[in-house]
Formats: sequence, structure tokens, C-alpha cells
Amino acid sequence: MKIAVIPARGGSKRIPGKNIKLFFGKPIISYTIEAAIQSNLFDKVIVSTDDLNIASIANSFGAETPFVRPSELSTDFVFTVPVIKHAIKFFISEGVNLDTVCCLSATAPMLDKNILVDSYNLFKKNKVRGYVFSATPFPFPIQRAFSIKHNGLVEMNDIKNYNVRSQDLIPMFYDACQFYWGSPTSFLSEKFFYSNDSLAYVLPKHLVQDIDTLEDWNNAELIYKSFKS
Repeated sequence: MKIAVIPARGGSKRIPGKNIKLFFGKPIISYTIEAAIQSNLFDKVIVSTDDLNIASIANSFGAETPFVRPSELSTDFVFTVPVIKHAIKFFISEGVNLDTVCCLSATAPMLDKNILVDSYNLFKKNKVRGYVFSATPFPFPIQRAFSIKHNGLVEMNDIKNYNVRSQDLIPMFYDACQFYWGSPTSFLSEKFFYSNDSLAYVLPKHLVQDIDTLEDWNNAELIYKSFKS
């Protein structure tokens, strides 16, 4: 059985009600649920939540909420993998034989069903022992980064790159936080994502916006509007 698990706890502080906040007239989580269902990849699309309102909205868009996420897995300090592990263990306890698990972001309105299909095929074709996850290139070479100290003065992170041309630096990527394909074993063992056992599915920058702040939300609206037009 293939399942999608969408972590969506209540209690977001920087953007209150973030996972069900309206995004162009629909709860933002609905975009992820619909992309997962429309991909026809999953036997079940699950939302892991501690919030009954989120559960009700998720159900109305076709997702299942077969359990309530425990409070100890619903704090600001819990990472995603323990939440996925909890969902996997629930299905194992129900006697379900899981083959593949995909963790999906609840706030990824640019997520596309065709990208999900393509990334799943990449995962299966290469018999990936780790994960296939979404990634995107940094908009500027990270090797040229500098920090700003408390007194306002700057310090370059790696001074040897000061005179290196941008085009001569190795392209670097970051996690686009949209999806993570893996086996139950990979998630249960908390296998390191960024290892030689994993593959990155590279997305163009215009399809990526992690949403943590209101500025991120506004940027996502601009990107989505441009993308759809």
C-alpha cells in the first residue's frame, strides 16, 4: 500500500491557523490534498493533525484522519520525521502492509500532480534506498554568503571565494519542502535525508516558496497568481 501523510498540526503562531488559512478562496491544505488524490498514486491520503477543525476540513476535501496526533508530537519543537513514524506505526498496528510512504507539505499550493507522478517514478526506477525529495537551486551562489554581526559589520563565510566568478562555483541546492518519497524503513530508522542514498527532484525556483511568515505567504500568493496566469 502507498500512503501520503500530510502533517498539519494546529497552533501555528507566526501565521495563526496557517494550514487551513484561505489561499485564493480555499484552505491552503486543500491544494496538497487535491494534488495527492488527482495523482492516483495513493491508496490513502492521510492528514496527521491534533486539531479537529483541520481534520474536518481535510475530510471535506477527501483526505482521511484515522487518528488524532498525540500532544507530544504537536509542539513547536517536534520535527517532521517523528510525525511520519507515528503514522507508519499506526498502520502497522492495524495490520496494513506499507510499501511506500510520501510525506507532503500542508502548505505547498504549487504542488502539481504530474510532479508527484514523475518523482515517484524516479523513486521506483532507481530503487532508491533513501529518499526522493524536492529541491531547488539557491538564487545566488551560497559560497559567496556573508553574515552581519550584532554591530552591523559584515564577515564573509569563506573568504577564498571572494574573487571566484559566480559561474565557476558549484551550483548548490536547498530542500524545497514539498514532498519526500521513502520506504517505511527509511522513515522508521530516521535515515538522513541528504545522503548518497537519496535523490533530489529539482524544481524551478518559480514553483517553490516555503511558508513560515506572512511575508512568505504574500510571496506565495504572488508566485501562485503568476504561475496560474
